[in-house]
Amino acid sequence: IVSKKPLFSSSDKYDAGCGWPSFTKPITTDATSYNRDLSYGMDRIEVTSRQSGSHLGHVFDDGPSDKGGLRYCINGASLEFIPYDEMDKRGYAEYKVYVK
Repeated sequence: IVSKKPLFSSSDKYDAGCGWPSFTKPITTDATSYNRDLSYGMDRIEVTSRQSGSHLGHVFDDGPSDKGGLRYCINGASLEFIPYDEMDKRGYAEYKVYVK
């Protein structure tokens, strides 16, 4: 939401049962950055927006094995979901290939 940079595609979204939007991968390899997060007595990998530096969530290795095994557990408040039929007028036409 902060940078307006596309980060994840709904075609990579799945229900992980954790209550957070979950994705198997980011839309491009240059969209996200990763940092070790030792807060709250846990050892996790934080996902941030490479462009804005905003916290997005965490990535875990318990995702669908047929999709690479990763689960990007992302805070829905950090995302703006743009309907496919609005992508052109909102300036995201080039990203339609990632959705269908």
